[in-house]
Amino acid sequence: MTLIKPFAAAAAGTSIAASAFAPGASSIPNPAQTTNLFTLEDLDNVNRSKTLSDDELTSLQVVADWIKTFVARPHKDLGRAGAVCPFVPTALERKTLWLAPQRIADRSPLEVVQLINGYKELLPDAQPIASNEVNYKTIVVVFTDLSADRAKTFFDEVLQHLGVQSYAEDGLVLGGFYESNEGTAVYNPSFLPFTAPVPFLLMRHAVISDWKFFLDKDEWLKLWARHHGESAVQTLGAELRRLPWRVKRD
Repeated sequence: MTLIKPFAAAAAGTSIAASAFAPGASSIPNPAQTTNLFTLEDLDNVNRSKTLSDDELTSLQVVADWIKTFVARPHKDLGRAGAVCPFVPTALERKTLWLAPQRIADRSPLEVVQLINGYKELLPDAQPIASNEVNYKTIVVVFTDLSADRAKTFFDEVLQHLGVQSYAEDGLVLGGFYESNEGTAVYNPSFLPFTAPVPFLLMRHAVISDWKFFLDKDEWLKLWARHHGESAVQTLGAELRRLPWRVKRD
């Protein structure tokens, strides 16, 4: 399960501490953005969550519960061992998965793109920044006033503007989660792992195992190969050596 950078300086809200950002970073996020991100633990901390409205807090709690009870756990229909998303358990343990509430009903498409660009700028600077740890950093932007019937069209438009650009230029994967999402698991086309109870956009760093999601999408596979370079060739070579492709064919 892999999902999900362009957000400018339009975010506002309540909780990633300034200490979570790398000292000496080339661009320091504005205070409104840095205070709009919450770890799951923050939701139970009154001092952290007191600036949230009741609707925002409820939406974040619903998403947090879904992540803990579904995304971070194994599932019998997943088609492989391990959690639905293998990176989430470690991200929760390290407190590098952040939730951000946003209302977008009165925003234009351009304003939404700018909003997302702003969050995109936060992710690289958030600690940790060591290359072997960045894969566990995730921002989940929860759209608290986005209705289920509008979610598909909304995410299709947002990702059309940002998806390829974010991956090609920033090395970030963006993905929309919502109740009617028909995206399927890699190892079981009958399993739907992206059907979140509240619509949200997930943003994370690209990882080399993303090829499994891009295999049937030539444009994305080319972007993946360009991003990972020689490591991409080595990864596919290792996968091919495990398969019986040398078997005689009629």
